[in-house]
Amino acid sequence: MPLIESEEQKALRSAVAALGKRHGREFDREALWSEAAKLGYLGVNLPEAYGGGGGGIAELSIVLEELGAAGCPLLMMVVSPAICGTVIARFGTEDQKRTWLPGLADGTRTMAFGITEPDAGSNSHRITTTARRDPDTGDWLLTGRKVFISGVDIADATLIVGRTEDARTGNLKPCLFIVPRDAAGFTRRQIDMELQAAEKQFELTLDDVRLPADALVGDEDAGLLQLFAGLNPERIMTAAFAIGMGRYALAQAITYARDRTVWKTPIGAHQAIAHPLAQAHIDLELARLMMQKAAHLYDAGDDVGAGEAANMAKYAAGEACVKAVDQAVHTLGGNGLTREFGLASLITAARVARIAPVSREMILNYVSHQTLGLPKSY
Repeated sequence: MPLIESEEQKALRSAVAALGKRHGREFDREALWSEAAKLGYLGVNLPEAYGGGGGGIAELSIVLEELGAAGCPLLMMVVSPAICGTVIARFGTEDQKRTWLPGLADGTRTMAFGITEPDAGSNSHRITTTARRDPDTGDWLLTGRKVFISGVDIADATLIVGRTEDARTGNLKPCLFIVPRDAAGFTRRQIDMELQAAEKQFELTLDDVRLPADALVGDEDAGLLQLFAGLNPERIMTAAFAIGMGRYALAQAITYARDRTVWKTPIGAHQAIAHPLAQAHIDLELARLMMQKAAHLYDAGDDVGAGEAANMAKYAAGEACVKAVDQAVHTLGGNGLTREFGLASLITAARVARIAPVSREMILNYVSHQTLGLPKSY
């Protein structure tokens, strides 16, 4: 695995950093999304044959990290090109690829992702959204509920995780369906969140939503493989989101510690200030290394290795982000809670990386069971 980014990746990082700097913390989401798309950044991971950049999750994570470091992260990058774009590119039919990938790449189309349910958070095996065939038409009928689904109001469709009955065993197995936003019986309710973000959260209700047979993505019998093909990029991109946020907070604290002078000495000269900031930087850099490893393994086609690394990267990045934000606020003191410096809102936002898309406790369960071979606790 390369430990040093290629010249192309370095150039991409530099160019995206410049874009983020132009837009800054007070960015207009639609304007930034549009410009990033025109520059080819949103679809950098998608196949060139369908309008993408031909890169991988490694390149897409660079884009999100650098935008986050500039104070203008685009959360829907985690969902639309990373999860949905990847799943369709790997498993979709030729018609699905032609229909969706060019738009996802150039930003003219957006797709949300619906997996979490009120009674099925970390335990995806308890998903109750079901899909059944209409024997007369061959259509699919979807019924169920989803919760904490990002950006449904701005998405053209939502990639919904449902379950179909295995005719041989009677067991339910996961499958993925493209549900257009205007599908009959598909309704949404915005969740009132304390967290302020450009992308809103929604609860979805599917009441016998009728879909054509070709709404199914991939093979009905390979749904679990296809699902995790999307969840690994989600974890990698969440790590990029967290690392970018942590870098932004740390940069504000470093600037303040250099400039703020008390008793004729910049506060950054004191080890009580300098050492925690240095530690935050080290933690973010270590998290980035694991994120790069996960992205490399995923792009190389090692889904199993990528699964382990992606979970570790997401855990490390979430912890590093929370600590960096906390130390940044503490460094600024009262100023850390003012709107001027833009750090107070990150106190809440940083915790998202610990909670979603999978909690740190479930990652520890995964590592202890899958990696260390300890008995399963659940």
